Amino acid sequence: MLPLQDIIQELERLAPLRLQESYDNSGLITGDPSMNINSALICLDSTEAVIDEAIRRGCNLVIAHHPIVFSGLKKITGSSYIERVIIKAIQNNIAIYAIHTNLDNVAQGVNAKICEQLGLQKTRILAPMANQLKKLVTFTPIAASAAVKNAIFNAGAGDIGNYSECSFSVSGDGSFKGNELSDPHIGKKGERHVEKEERIEVIFPSGKEGAILSALMGAHPYEEVAYNIYSLTNLHPHLGAGMVGELEEPIKTEAFLDRIKDRMKAKVIRHTALIKKDIQTVAVCGGSGSFLLNEAKKATADIFISADFKYHQFFDAEDKIIIADIGHFETEQFTINLIGDYLREKFTTFAVLFTETNTNPIYYH
Repeated sequence: MLPLQDIIQELERLAPLRLQESYDNSGLITGDPSMNINSALICLDSTEAVIDEAIRRGCNLVIAHHPIVFSGLKKITGSSYIERVIIKAIQNNIAIYAIHTNLDNVAQGVNAKICEQLGLQKTRILAPMANQLKKLVTFTPIAASAAVKNAIFNAGAGDIGNYSECSFSVSGDGSFKGNELSDPHIGKKGERHVEKEERIEVIFPSGKEGAILSALMGAHPYEEVAYNIYSLTNLHPHLGAGMVGELEEPIKTEAFLDRIKDRMKAKVIRHTALIKKDIQTVAVCGGSGSFLLNEAKKATADIFISADFKYHQFFDAEDKIIIADIGHFETEQFTINLIGDYLREKFTTFAVLFTETNTNPIYYH
């Protein structure tokens, strides 16, 4: 068994809740974080049939991609499938956890899984997020600079793209005078002291601010640590919506559509005119991705694979790109494997099961 909080901690390390969209409701929906979990059932949608399956298979945690509750419930009387799911989960002491748009917005998330299925390489975020980075500036005695850098690097500072431990330093003179209550590491109280110091600058993800400041305070020798934190408008290269990647070699367009149907288990592809002879650059977005069409065009993608395009939105391709709508469920179905494989790696002796229930509400004739 595992405490539910331990599982939540790992899931939110993969996809922090702060990355979910404003309309979303990811996170723990039913259950007590302190409860012990014997096994987890992974699904796209926590429907009544899935809760019944969890009961039958002895799972007291359901991890779903889509939240069963998006907006507040004013009553829980069983008058809708949402209310019935909540009632049945609570009655059977089953926790429900949703990991939705926060998993869409990370580089190792839903869209990376689609790219993997399709054999795409050199992948990158299609629409990177802004305002997710901050800069720390601090000042330390030169003799202590290496220890301070190591501490904040280990806490998550200094990662830029494919590089880690990135920083900028410059030396200068720092001065201070402690009062009678001070206990200076260098110099004497009541006397101004001038010390050769190093100014250190590092970039870090905003969600790691607490851990980085804690590491800084723990490693810095001064009684009072001087530091500044700046919010940056820079785009974060590993956070954001959609992905774009390259095929190893160009593929004939109709052959690539066949690959999509085969590897994404798509029965039908709704698409615009096949204006490209070959496909090389591919943009993807799990779920409803029409909002990223312009980004896919800017990325000069040959084709954009997503779902839930409306009739008039297909005209927006404007003969510059092929839109391939393969279905909402079809784009996200491998998210189950993504979540399950991640948890099995983190908890090697914990039972992680994949649902046997098909929750796709759409059928094809």
